[in-house]
Amino acid sequence: MVEKRKTVAEDVVLAGRGLHTGEHVEARIRPVAAGEGRFFVRKDLPGEPVIRARAAFVVDTTRSTTLANGEAQVRTPEHLLAALAGMGVDDACIELTGPEVPILDGSALPWAEAIARVGLSAAYAPRLQTVLEAPIWVPSSGDAFVAAIPSSELRFSCGIAFDAAPIGEQWASFVASPERFLTQVAPARTFGVVSDVEAMRARGLLAGASLDAGIVCDEAKWLNGPLRFHDEPARHKLLDFIGDLSLLDPLPRAHYLAFKAGHALHVRLASRLSEGA
Repeated sequence: MVEKRKTVAEDVVLAGRGLHTGEHVEARIRPVAAGEGRFFVRKDLPGEPVIRARAAFVVDTTRSTTLANGEAQVRTPEHLLAALAGMGVDDACIELTGPEVPILDGSALPWAEAIARVGLSAAYAPRLQTVLEAPIWVPSSGDAFVAAIPSSELRFSCGIAFDAAPIGEQWASFVASPERFLTQVAPARTFGVVSDVEAMRARGLLAGASLDAGIVCDEAKWLNGPLRFHDEPARHKLLDFIGDLSLLDPLPRAHYLAFKAGHALHVRLASRLSEGA
Protein backbone atom coordinates (compact mmCIF):
# COMPACT_ATOMS: atom_id res chain seq x y z
CA MET A 1 0.00 0.00 0.00
CA VAL A 2 1.35 3.43 -0.98
CA GLU A 3 1.62 5.76 1.99
CA LYS A 4 0.11 9.20 1.42
CA ARG A 5 1.38 12.61 2.45
CA LYS A 6 -0.45 14.09 5.43
CA THR A 7 -1.37 17.51 6.75
CA VAL A 8 -3.15 18.61 9.93
CA ALA A 9 -6.90 18.00 9.84
CA GLU A 10 -7.62 21.50 11.17
CA ASP A 11 -5.81 24.57 12.49
CA VAL A 12 -3.53 24.31 15.52
CA VAL A 13 -2.88 27.55 17.43
CA LEU A 14 -0.38 28.09 20.26
CA ALA A 15 1.23 31.27 21.54
CA GLY A 16 4.05 32.29 23.84
CA ARG A 17 7.39 34.08 24.12
CA GLY A 18 10.37 33.46 21.87
CA LEU A 19 13.39 31.99 23.66
CA HIS A 20 15.94 34.48 22.32
CA THR A 21 13.88 37.55 21.35
CA GLY A 22 11.44 37.42 24.25
CA GLU A 23 8.66 38.57 21.89
CA HIS A 24 5.13 37.22 22.30
CA VAL A 25 4.19 35.36 19.11
CA GLU A 26 1.16 33.38 17.97
CA ALA A 27 1.81 30.37 15.76
CA ARG A 28 -1.00 28.91 13.67
CA ILE A 29 -0.43 25.59 11.87
CA ARG A 30 -2.81 25.33 8.91
CA PRO A 31 -3.63 22.46 6.55
CA VAL A 32 -2.33 22.78 2.99
CA ALA A 33 -2.48 20.76 -0.22
CA ALA A 34 -0.35 17.68 -0.70
CA GLY A 35 3.18 18.35 -1.83
CA GLU A 36 3.40 21.92 -0.55
CA GLY A 37 5.81 20.89 2.19
CA ARG A 38 6.33 22.70 5.48
CA PHE A 39 6.72 26.49 5.35
CA PHE A 40 6.33 29.61 7.48
CA VAL A 41 4.46 32.83 6.74
CA ARG A 42 5.37 36.03 8.59
CA LYS A 43 1.88 37.53 8.99
CA ASP A 44 3.31 40.58 10.78
CA LEU A 45 5.44 41.74 7.84
CA PRO A 46 4.39 43.62 4.68
CA GLY A 47 3.54 41.20 1.90
CA GLU A 48 3.44 38.26 4.37
CA PRO A 49 6.69 36.69 3.12
CA VAL A 50 7.04 32.91 2.96
CA ILE A 51 10.07 31.13 4.44
CA ARG A 52 10.36 27.48 3.47
CA ALA A 53 11.48 24.92 6.06
CA ARG A 54 14.35 23.69 3.91
CA ALA A 55 18.10 23.52 4.54
CA ALA A 56 18.75 26.04 1.75
CA PHE A 57 16.94 28.71 3.81
CA VAL A 58 19.15 28.33 6.92
CA VAL A 59 21.13 31.52 7.59
CA ASP A 60 22.35 31.00 11.17
CA THR A 61 22.87 28.12 13.60
CA THR A 62 24.05 30.00 16.70
CA ARG A 63 22.33 28.31 19.65
CA SER A 64 19.28 27.64 17.45
CA THR A 65 18.39 27.35 13.79
CA THR A 66 17.34 30.48 11.90
CA LEU A 67 15.58 30.37 8.53
CA ALA A 68 15.28 33.38 6.24
CA ASN A 69 13.92 34.58 2.93
CA GLY A 70 15.48 37.97 2.24
CA GLU A 71 15.02 40.12 5.34
CA ALA A 72 12.24 37.92 6.76
CA GLN A 73 13.45 35.44 9.39
CA VAL A 74 12.12 32.66 11.57
CA ARG A 75 14.17 31.87 14.67
CA THR A 76 14.12 28.67 16.75
CA PRO A 77 11.77 26.58 14.57
CA GLU A 78 13.41 23.25 15.42
CA HIS A 79 11.05 22.07 18.18
CA LEU A 80 7.95 22.79 16.10
CA LEU A 81 9.52 21.22 13.01
CA ALA A 82 10.45 18.14 15.05
CA ALA A 83 6.83 17.85 16.21
CA LEU A 84 5.53 18.09 12.64
CA ALA A 85 8.00 15.52 11.32
CA GLY A 86 7.73 13.25 14.35
CA MET A 87 3.92 13.22 14.24
CA GLY A 88 3.86 12.53 10.49
CA VAL A 89 2.89 15.95 9.12
CA ASP A 90 4.45 16.32 5.66
CA ASP A 91 2.67 19.49 4.55
CA ALA A 92 1.78 22.50 6.70
CA CYS A 93 1.67 26.28 6.65
CA ILE A 94 2.85 27.86 9.90
CA GLU A 95 1.69 31.46 10.26
CA LEU A 96 3.65 33.58 12.75
CA THR A 97 2.90 37.01 14.19
CA GLY A 98 6.57 37.63 15.02
CA PRO A 99 10.16 36.58 14.32
CA GLU A 100 10.52 33.56 16.60
CA VAL A 101 8.55 30.37 17.23
CA PRO A 102 7.29 30.31 20.86
CA ILE A 103 9.49 28.25 23.17
CA LEU A 104 6.51 27.17 25.37
CA ASP A 105 7.85 24.67 27.95
CA GLY A 106 11.13 24.11 26.06
CA SER A 107 10.01 20.82 24.53
CA ALA A 108 7.96 19.72 21.52
CA LEU A 109 5.21 18.24 23.69
CA PRO A 110 2.66 21.10 23.44
CA TRP A 111 2.99 21.02 19.64
CA ALA A 112 2.81 17.23 19.42
CA GLU A 113 -0.19 17.00 21.76
CA ALA A 114 -2.05 19.70 19.80
CA ILE A 115 -1.37 17.88 16.52
CA ALA A 116 -2.57 14.62 18.06
CA ARG A 117 -5.79 16.32 19.22
CA VAL A 118 -6.78 17.61 15.77
CA GLY A 119 -5.50 14.55 13.90
CA LEU A 120 -4.15 14.26 10.38
CA SER A 121 -5.71 14.35 6.94
CA ALA A 122 -4.23 12.12 4.24
CA ALA A 123 -3.71 13.81 0.91
CA TYR A 124 -3.80 12.20 -2.51
CA ALA A 125 -0.10 12.57 -3.29
CA PRO A 126 2.11 9.61 -2.40
CA ARG A 127 4.79 10.05 0.25
CA LEU A 128 8.12 9.40 -1.44
CA GLN A 129 10.05 6.53 0.11
CA THR A 130 13.80 6.92 -0.34
CA VAL A 131 16.57 4.79 1.13
CA LEU A 132 20.15 5.81 1.92
CA GLU A 133 22.45 3.69 -0.22
CA ALA A 134 25.88 4.60 1.20
CA PRO A 135 27.15 5.99 4.53
CA ILE A 136 27.74 9.72 4.99
CA TRP A 137 30.15 11.00 7.63
CA VAL A 138 30.43 14.69 8.56
CA PRO A 139 33.20 15.27 11.14
CA SER A 140 33.85 18.47 13.05
CA SER A 141 36.48 19.69 15.51
CA GLY A 142 37.58 17.22 18.16
CA ASP A 143 35.45 14.10 18.31
CA ALA A 144 32.14 15.70 17.30
CA PHE A 145 30.39 14.25 14.26
CA VAL A 146 27.13 13.55 12.51
CA ALA A 147 26.56 10.58 10.24
CA ALA A 148 23.97 8.61 8.30
CA ILE A 149 24.27 4.90 7.62
CA PRO A 150 21.99 2.57 5.63
CA SER A 151 19.33 0.96 7.80
CA SER A 152 16.16 -1.08 7.48
CA GLU A 153 14.40 1.42 9.80
CA LEU A 154 14.38 5.18 10.33
CA ARG A 155 16.36 5.68 13.55
CA PHE A 156 17.98 8.65 15.29
CA SER A 157 20.75 8.35 17.91
CA CYS A 158 22.44 11.20 19.80
CA GLY A 159 25.29 11.35 22.28
CA ILE A 160 26.32 14.30 24.43
CA ALA A 161 29.22 14.90 26.85
CA PHE A 162 29.29 17.78 29.33
CA ASP A 163 31.71 18.56 32.14
CA ALA A 164 28.78 19.42 34.43
CA ALA A 165 28.14 16.32 36.55
CA PRO A 166 24.31 16.36 36.33
CA ILE A 167 24.57 15.89 32.55
CA GLY A 168 27.85 14.03 31.98
CA GLU A 169 27.84 11.68 28.98
CA GLN A 170 24.50 10.36 27.73
CA TRP A 171 23.18 8.53 24.70
CA ALA A 172 19.61 8.23 23.48
CA SER A 173 18.13 6.44 20.47
CA PHE A 174 14.71 6.47 18.86
CA VAL A 175 13.03 4.46 16.09
CA ALA A 176 10.65 6.81 14.29
CA SER A 177 6.90 6.53 14.86
CA PRO A 178 4.34 9.15 15.93
CA GLU A 179 3.41 7.16 19.04
CA ARG A 180 7.01 6.83 20.22
CA PHE A 181 7.81 10.45 19.35
CA LEU A 182 4.89 11.68 21.46
CA THR A 183 5.92 9.72 24.55
CA GLN A 184 9.69 9.25 24.27
CA VAL A 185 11.07 12.38 22.58
CA ALA A 186 8.56 15.25 22.48
CA PRO A 187 8.50 15.79 26.30
CA ALA A 188 12.28 16.34 26.56
CA ARG A 189 13.01 19.99 27.36
CA THR A 190 15.85 22.23 26.28
CA PHE A 191 18.64 22.33 28.86
CA GLY A 192 21.71 24.28 29.84
CA VAL A 193 24.44 24.89 32.38
CA VAL A 194 23.87 28.07 34.37
CA SER A 195 27.30 29.52 33.49
CA ASP A 196 26.52 29.12 29.78
CA VAL A 197 23.08 30.66 30.27
CA GLU A 198 24.62 33.73 31.90
CA ALA A 199 27.16 34.06 29.07
CA MET A 200 24.42 33.87 26.42
CA ARG A 201 22.32 36.48 28.20
CA ALA A 202 25.36 38.77 28.20
CA ARG A 203 25.40 38.40 24.39
CA GLY A 204 21.76 39.45 24.11
CA LEU A 205 20.33 35.92 23.78
CA LEU A 206 17.73 34.10 25.92
CA ALA A 207 15.58 37.18 26.51
CA GLY A 208 12.56 34.88 26.81
CA ALA A 209 14.20 32.17 28.93
CA SER A 210 12.76 31.11 32.28
CA LEU A 211 12.81 28.08 34.54
CA ASP A 212 9.44 27.15 33.03
CA ALA A 213 10.97 26.90 29.54
CA GLY A 214 13.73 24.35 30.10
CA ILE A 215 15.98 22.72 32.67
CA VAL A 216 19.15 24.27 34.09
CA CYS A 217 21.95 22.84 36.21
CA ASP A 218 25.13 24.05 37.84
CA GLU A 219 28.22 21.89 38.19
CA ALA A 220 26.62 19.77 40.92
CA LYS A 221 22.83 19.62 40.61
CA TRP A 222 19.73 20.49 38.63
CA LEU A 223 18.30 23.85 39.69
CA ASN A 224 14.76 23.01 38.60
CA GLY A 225 13.10 19.70 38.19
CA PRO A 226 12.21 16.92 38.44
CA LEU A 227 13.52 15.59 35.14
CA ARG A 228 10.98 13.97 32.83
CA PHE A 229 13.53 11.27 31.88
CA HIS A 230 16.84 10.30 33.47
CA ASP A 231 18.45 11.09 30.09
CA GLU A 232 16.29 14.11 29.24
CA PRO A 233 19.21 16.18 27.84
CA ALA A 234 20.18 13.46 25.34
CA ARG A 235 16.54 13.02 24.34
CA HIS A 236 16.25 16.75 23.76
CA LYS A 237 19.25 16.54 21.44
CA LEU A 238 17.31 13.86 19.54
CA LEU A 239 14.44 16.33 19.28
CA ASP A 240 16.71 19.06 17.87
CA PHE A 241 18.34 16.57 15.48
CA ILE A 242 14.96 15.45 14.12
CA GLY A 243 13.82 19.06 13.73
CA ASP A 244 16.92 20.08 11.80
CA LEU A 245 16.92 16.98 9.58
CA SER A 246 13.27 17.65 8.74
CA LEU A 247 14.66 20.48 6.59
CA LEU A 248 15.19 17.71 4.03
CA ASP A 249 12.00 16.33 2.44
CA PRO A 250 11.91 13.43 1.87
CA LEU A 251 14.37 12.26 4.52
CA PRO A 252 15.88 8.95 3.34
CA ARG A 253 15.37 5.90 5.53
CA ALA A 254 18.64 5.53 7.45
CA HIS A 255 20.18 5.50 10.91
CA TYR A 256 21.17 9.08 11.76
CA LEU A 257 23.81 9.58 14.44
CA ALA A 258 25.17 12.67 16.18
CA PHE A 259 27.79 13.06 18.89
CA LYS A 260 28.57 16.40 20.56
CA ALA A 261 26.78 17.98 17.62
CA GLY A 262 24.75 21.15 17.34
CA HIS A 263 22.53 22.84 14.81
CA ALA A 264 25.42 23.67 12.47
CA LEU A 265 26.44 20.03 12.08
CA HIS A 266 22.82 18.87 11.82
CA VAL A 267 22.21 21.27 8.93
CA ARG A 268 25.49 20.28 7.24
CA LEU A 269 24.28 16.69 7.22
CA ALA A 270 20.89 17.72 5.81
CA SER A 271 22.69 19.67 3.09
CA ARG A 272 24.97 16.74 2.25
CA LEU A 273 21.95 14.46 1.98
CA SER A 274 20.15 16.94 -0.26
CA GLU A 275 23.18 16.90 -2.59
CA GLY A 276 23.00 13.12 -2.75
CA ALA A 277 26.56 12.89 -1.37
